[in-house]
Amino acid sequence: MEIGARPYLLLEKALPLQPAPHGSPAVTLASSCSVPGWRLSLGSGEGAGDPLRWWRPLVLEPSACPLESLKLPRRGTTRCASHMHLQLVPLQPQHAARGPGAFSGCAVFLPAAAQKTDVGGESTGTSINHSQTLLQRLQELLRQGNASDVVLRVQAAGTDEVRVFHAHRLLLGLHSELFRELLSNQSEVVLQEPRDGAAVFDKFIRYLYCGELIVLLAQAIPLHRLATKYGVSSLQRGVADYMRAHLAGGAGPAVGWYHYAVSTGDEALRQSCLQFLAWNLSAVAGSAEWGAVSPELLAQLLPRSDLVLQDELELFHALEAWLGRARPPPAVAERALRSIRYPMIPPAQLFQLQARSAALARHGPAVADLLLQAYQFHAASPLHYAKFFDVNGSSFLPRNYLAPAWGAPWVINNPARDDRSTSFQTQLGPSGHDSGRRVTWNVLFSPRWLPVSLRPVYADAAGTALPLARPEDGRPRLVVTPASSGGDAAGVSFQKTVLVGTRQHGRLLVRHAYSFHQSSEEAGDFLAHADLQRRNSEYLVENALHLHLIVKPVYHPLIRTPK
Repeated sequence: MEIGARPYLLLEKALPLQPAPHGSPAVTLASSCSVPGWRLSLGSGEGAGDPLRWWRPLVLEPSACPLESLKLPRRGTTRCASHMHLQLVPLQPQHAARGPGAFSGCAVFLPAAAQKTDVGGESTGTSINHSQTLLQRLQELLRQGNASDVVLRVQAAGTDEVRVFHAHRLLLGLHSELFRELLSNQSEVVLQEPRDGAAVFDKFIRYLYCGELIVLLAQAIPLHRLATKYGVSSLQRGVADYMRAHLAGGAGPAVGWYHYAVSTGDEALRQSCLQFLAWNLSAVAGSAEWGAVSPELLAQLLPRSDLVLQDELELFHALEAWLGRARPPPAVAERALRSIRYPMIPPAQLFQLQARSAALARHGPAVADLLLQAYQFHAASPLHYAKFFDVNGSSFLPRNYLAPAWGAPWVINNPARDDRSTSFQTQLGPSGHDSGRRVTWNVLFSPRWLPVSLRPVYADAAGTALPLARPEDGRPRLVVTPASSGGDAAGVSFQKTVLVGTRQHGRLLVRHAYSFHQSSEEAGDFLAHADLQRRNSEYLVENALHLHLIVKPVYHPLIRTPK
């Protein structure tokens, strides 16, 4: 194509699709380009004609040249496309004169599964797929035991119950090295399994034959244990993914799964459980699961600043209830009580705790210094207190409190529709000296905010901006700013956190949390992967976005304590 026809177009061409070496959709650009920035638009279609669909434009900086592998979004249209279409447009029109010669080569790769078949020189081919029939026959083979050459006798531990499976050495050995060794020189084996494992062994064997199964919550741990024991890594990963997904939806028994992950050394699952418990501690502390928390898990949770609960007093009451049930050694109880952030509890409530708490009556001397510290903190202004004591410790940092003094909920119906705004007030600081002082915050939510690099800033000869930015090219944006920058907030900086979730039984169930840097008014990754136009999006509840905005005052680094 002639450059003169579209003065700002560096490159436009249709390229045949080729099988990808590693099965990942990608585009490769070999380039010696020195253009400061340019925009790449990608589409798929038949031949060199109009594309079926254009993907979101990608803005590329000089550091991206040359591009070795640029991942493309997976789109259904690529399955029937023979060509990929590319357009490159400079972000600054004066760079258009450098022309397409700046690019030394360009190729597009898609996985072989997305390509049309070319058999016998034909331009199109027909796919013959009888995989479902094969799966049905494998199920019948397992169910009827035809031509089986091994017998598995699965005995539930502590019982006389034995389940017998007629299986096939080849199929079992394909998935499991352990089965291959066990069945190498014998045709019948007895397998001892826990009761819950024996109860789901039929599902486990079915997966080895068909590559699929249906998992229920109560079956996740026994299936994961079987997959781990017999080395079926694909099932192990699949069940672990299932557990993490159900944790995010609030359906999984997070405490039990945490302890199981620790026992098996599954660090990814352990971290997922720990994060869920931290974000939903208020809900978990009021459930039957709280009594099953181990001292080790409690020690992991209490020091965290990202715990989500109503206030610090709620955490104290939850800890006191746990101490009453678990009856841990005195050293464990005192260590846990010292993890409470007493300066975050108002003095009136501290008085009540000292007078009525059974835990403080038993272990009061172990936290007497912390209670005195809290009273001193509330009695003086933070600036005056900091002249004599260190306020940089975690005791003086609020957690993610849901109480009205620290934030506000915000439910946005039809969030993909248009921009919204709201305002709320928070307490200036946790000190009793600041309890009557408020800071007003303004919040702006935009579902389709476009970065400057994607906004049309110049036009071609016909007066049309190049390229046209579509609404779906934008991303959600949330900006939180103080209504005024008066002197009331001197010596205080603010951390902002946005919780995204839903409410179940009157409690907030957190699915995602975004934190702002103290010097920033927005979180750069806020809902970066959310599709708010999809009604069944995991970020939406009945087509509404449930947010909780939290502002945490921090007395450092503006306050300097004496050395």
